[in-house]
Amino acid sequence: MPSLESGIVAATRLHEEPGRRITLLPCSSEPAADARHDECLLEQVSGRGPVAAMWRAPQSLVVPRSYRRHENLDQVCERFAARGWPVTLRQTGGGIVPQGPGILNLSLAYAVKGPPMQHSEAGYELICGVLAKALRALGVESFPAAVEGAFCDGRYNLAVHHQGRATKIAGTAQSWRRLPGKPDVHLGLVHALVLLEVDAGSVTSVANAFEAALGSGRQYFPEKVVSLATLLNHPPGLQERFLYALAEALSVAVLPD
Repeated sequence: MPSLESGIVAATRLHEEPGRRITLLPCSSEPAADARHDECLLEQVSGRGPVAAMWRAPQSLVVPRSYRRHENLDQVCERFAARGWPVTLRQTGGGIVPQGPGILNLSLAYAVKGPPMQHSEAGYELICGVLAKALRALGVESFPAAVEGAFCDGRYNLAVHHQGRATKIAGTAQSWRRLPGKPDVHLGLVHALVLLEVDAGSVTSVANAFEAALGSGRQYFPEKVVSLATLLNHPPGLQERFLYALAEALSVAVLPD
């Protein structure tokens, strides 16, 4: 089966021509150093305009800064790092998410005028639309929806109908910062995590163990999330096909005003 690395490189080559609305940046064949890799995209917007990246992160857990309210967070992070699940705190909101093999990240960065709250919903609609178009090319219909009981639940999950219910296949988040020297211009980072070829039960179990160690009272259910591979019964070449479809969807994406 073609590797994820070859798929990323091939998908990037589709979009090396100038004049695209969103520039898909070349991706390394190696996983990023950590799960905050996409924050570096914000530095490229002023020189390149809107940019996108498809990337992977090493096996890890990612939590928002709001988890700092748990007094034992540092101790729990040390324990999970020792078990091979280092923890990264991210700038975007939401809840706990896993990273690692079989999980694909898509990040978009672009500038807007005006306060972020005027552009937040459009950013979610943009990235959900791109992902939905790519999934549709593989025969999977999806839609934005909250999925209660899924890890990092939110109104702009991307869900599919699976076993008679809405089930999460991707999660989204975003963050904004003011462009230095231009108080009316903000840089947006919109991120999606796609469960491509990963065991949903295993990653849900790790997320539950972390929440239990914190004493947060949160519990997630493996049947509330599903990977694309499971939906399509693990067809050969899935990763490469999805990356091509995603690159094509990005090439025709319309940026928010």
